[in-house]
Amino acid sequence: MAKKKEWKEGEIVLTFGLKMLIKPTKLMKEWLNVEMPILEGRELGNFEDLANKAHKINIWNEESLKMKFISPVLELGRVLEEEGFVSFFEKKLAAKVKNYKLSVKADFVIGSGLMDYMEKPYFHFQEYKPDKHPTGDSMAQLLEAFLIAQHENADGKPLYGCEVNGAIWKFVIMENDTYCVSQSYDSSKKEDLLQIIAILRKFRHILETVLLK
Repeated sequence: MAKKKEWKEGEIVLTFGLKMLIKPTKLMKEWLNVEMPILEGRELGNFEDLANKAHKINIWNEESLKMKFISPVLELGRVLEEEGFVSFFEKKLAAKVKNYKLSVKADFVIGSGLMDYMEKPYFHFQEYKPDKHPTGDSMAQLLEAFLIAQHENADGKPLYGCEVNGAIWKFVIMENDTYCVSQSYDSSKKEDLLQIIAILRKFRHILETVLLK
């Protein structure tokens, strides 16, 4: 069996005619324009627990980072599967785009669907990698997932996502052939961690009010 091609970000940009934007687009500004959530009860306790163990992020391996930190953040962000949308960890995505066979395993993906079936993905999360000894190119994997989703969804709607390297989170929006990357958020800092949760909750609102309509 042929080995799966591992793309680099620059290579996938050149091959598929993409353009990266650093200056925030209108959609990115709307997404990042959030109010800090007021956490109470169990949510506050979970947040404080995450903040207290954030110093371990760079010593955890990929699976430990996912289970002990990323998953609880996603739960506080209220983007785990509920009625109206589905979410999956380790979801394989594949399609032939411009004569290239693309295939990627999304670490986390959210979209329309029911139970174990995803109809259209709108949010991709790549990749749970510690700062020490990272493998692959997480942004290239995210772009590959976006290209697959654009081809399969065929609805012209924007795609949202997040790239994580160790403690650093960056949010990404792809519209047509352009992708916009946000500033970095350091999840080991309490204020940034709360903002990450707020941004995830804002995506939940966008998903329910715009993308699933």
